[in-house]
Amino acid sequence: MSILRFALIVCAIGFSGLALAQTPTADQRGACKADYEKFCAGTAPGGGRIVACLNKQRDQLSDTCKKALDSQKKQ
Repeated sequence: MSILRFALIVCAIGFSGLALAQTPTADQRGACKADYEKFCAGTAPGGGRIVACLNKQRDQLSDTCKKALDSQKKQ
């Protein structure tokens, strides 16, 4: 295997792990579902737009959703 091919594989694995780390778990999505529907229903998914929308409404979010957002930040 060439060094270039090996380097590309290592980069691909690294980036895929990074993408997975930023994906909310099913519990986190469920915790904020009602808040999303109430405050951010028109927000298109991707690029962190939903999380940004929810954070703008943070004072009005349920405690469960706030905890889920906080746990996402720690990951």
